Amino acid sequence: MGDPRGFIKVKRGEGGVRDQASRCMDCGTPFCHWGCPIGNYIPEWNDLVFNGQWERAFELLNATNILPEVTGRICPATCEFACVLGINDDPVTIRENELAIIEYAFKNGLVKPHIPKVRTGKKVAVVGSGPAGLACAARLNQLGHSVTVFERDDKIGGIMRYGIPDFKLEKNILDRRIDIWEKEGIEFKTGARVGMEDRILQDFDAVCLAGGSRVPRDLKIPGRELTGIHFAMDYLVQANKKTEEITAKGKKVVVIGGGDTGADCVGTANRQGAKGVVQIELLPQPPVSRDGSCPWPKYFRSLNSYEFEVMRLWSVSTKKIKGQNSKVKSLECVKVDAGLKEIPGTEFEIEADLVILAMGFIRQDIKTEAGVFLAGDMRTGPSLIVKAIYDGEKTAGAIDRFLREKR
Repeated sequence: MGDPRGFIKVKRGEGGVRDQASRCMDCGTPFCHWGCPIGNYIPEWNDLVFNGQWERAFELLNATNILPEVTGRICPATCEFACVLGINDDPVTIRENELAIIEYAFKNGLVKPHIPKVRTGKKVAVVGSGPAGLACAARLNQLGHSVTVFERDDKIGGIMRYGIPDFKLEKNILDRRIDIWEKEGIEFKTGARVGMEDRILQDFDAVCLAGGSRVPRDLKIPGRELTGIHFAMDYLVQANKKTEEITAKGKKVVVIGGGDTGADCVGTANRQGAKGVVQIELLPQPPVSRDGSCPWPKYFRSLNSYEFEVMRLWSVSTKKIKGQNSKVKSLECVKVDAGLKEIPGTEFEIEADLVILAMGFIRQDIKTEAGVFLAGDMRTGPSLIVKAIYDGEKTAGAIDRFLREKR
């Protein structure tokens, strides 16, 4: 711990990265480790940053995270929710510090291809190039296996490329890392639709299915058939591909769903020039800070999706969608209590020309056979990017054991 009084002298957001790193308390029990699915060495690299040892900080970060330049930009930072300092003060800027370390590493040529010295002769196919698939591929390649990643879209990255807006993650960030992995020996094939009926196991010793969770949760209420109602991922994908077949320009937009995907839709709609944006969420608003009810809550955060004006409504249930000439015109809503029961007399309407459904995704049950493994959302159900990365690496370990036992 570089400065034992750093968290007392420096407030969150004041000064540079070194000052922010000094706020890390060197806790007896660092709960940030518990809050981080991939087990980042958070207190350790904060101490190294404070002491100017950036190269060593990068080595520790690189040991646990294959995509810190992505998680440092879009991860919801569950580590910060678990930060001990957050009990009675603002938590440490862990995500920002992580991003500072990896960008320093790229700028100073520390991120280099490391080609495995020995190959095992085993071939693995990874289907899907989202965070779980790429994490699995990167670890298997490091272990000496020959890895081919198949992606159905025209570029690698999965939901990171086509589901995350540019204002949160510019796609050259992905290209920079993919170029390194190609130099390390991973083969990428795009525009590839792979099914088990293709008998892929005849060409590979093992297969990892990491296609993500792409089935959206629908809103089955009267008026759902009207035009002008779209799933969040359909909206975000076309926006990222710059086709903008669905545009918010000049429209009154309602986003149903208060999670990260809903926030991305809010930010995208405002940047497209929406006339107004309203975001509604069925659950109550999270607390703005920790309180006596729970020492480790997921509290309310305002992200860069909310740089523009937006009305955010909590504890709201959508009852009916009303239209005119087959087009959506408004939503009939009602307030609900903590038990999600409707509160009589709280009915109201919201005008809408465009409705985006951002209510999450549905888990799919997938059967596998010997030599076929699942990773990420396909195995665990929809979750966070850091959990997908962790699960991809965990699956890589299982595949490696399978291949070595197969010899």
